[in-house]
Amino acid sequence: MSDMAPAADKKLKGLVAATFTPFTTQGEINQSEIGPYIDYLTEKQGVNSIFVNGTTGESMSLSVTERKILAEEWCQKAKGKMDQVIVHVGCMSLKDCQELARHAAQIGADGIAVIAPSFFKPRDADALRTFLHEVTSVAPTLPFYYYHIPAVTGVNVPVRDVLEGIEELIPSFRGVKFTGSDLMDFGQCVSYSQPHWSVLYGVDEQLLAALAMGAHGAVGSTYNYVGCHVNELISAFEKGDIIKARAIQFKIQELLSHAMKFGFDLGVNKQLMNEVSGLCLGPPRLPVMPCPHVHALSIAQKYHSIFPEN
Repeated sequence: MSDMAPAADKKLKGLVAATFTPFTTQGEINQSEIGPYIDYLTEKQGVNSIFVNGTTGESMSLSVTERKILAEEWCQKAKGKMDQVIVHVGCMSLKDCQELARHAAQIGADGIAVIAPSFFKPRDADALRTFLHEVTSVAPTLPFYYYHIPAVTGVNVPVRDVLEGIEELIPSFRGVKFTGSDLMDFGQCVSYSQPHWSVLYGVDEQLLAALAMGAHGAVGSTYNYVGCHVNELISAFEKGDIIKARAIQFKIQELLSHAMKFGFDLGVNKQLMNEVSGLCLGPPRLPVMPCPHVHALSIAQKYHSIFPEN
């Protein structure tokens, strides 16, 4: 292994919570909630890895300075408590991505992830790979994950095409956060995957299907508050108890189906986390609107009826 490649990095697997960004009621970042948030995830949900400043974390509504402050706080507070902190550094600007990637390396992040830029979009897999290479070139020793989320970015380049020859171009490449419903593309990524790569699924309500396709783990927002149950789902699947795994997946689908009646966007999701966890993560940042209290109450009641022990 060359000196420029990541040394002895741990394979990312199992559940990874895509964290919400705590805000004050005035809409400023609230670092004081990050410590209690990490304790909640590890102690109450059994989730020991996090993906910060991503879609759930409202990264595209944050300034580069805010993202640095948050990344540093997450890394500091998680030290000794969590297995891995992956920092999302994707931006519309290549220079901003590089600035955040350098910073992530400086603060001791366990890896970085990048989405495809979504205003000026890469036209094909080669353009996307080239962009990703330029981002990772400034932090070559940090494990790197491509974050595929076509419903948000509008970039529908098959991930299997992006993976073609990627490690020759980006030696630090370690996997994909695949947040899409194309299980054929996902399966081909798993089939092509190298032993030290992690192919992680990001559509929480379809996780069991992805596990059947060979997913190494999952990254998602609902694992902030149903992580303990999804750990049971994964354990049941690994033991061959498909009936139990399916029953848990159906419960999660029932919860999300109910939430979708109220427009299950980031504002609703964040408020549900507030209700369930007791943390004060605040409202979302505009243009995302806060969830009306009556809707949050209805979803929280549904949650407690499905998972009465929580």
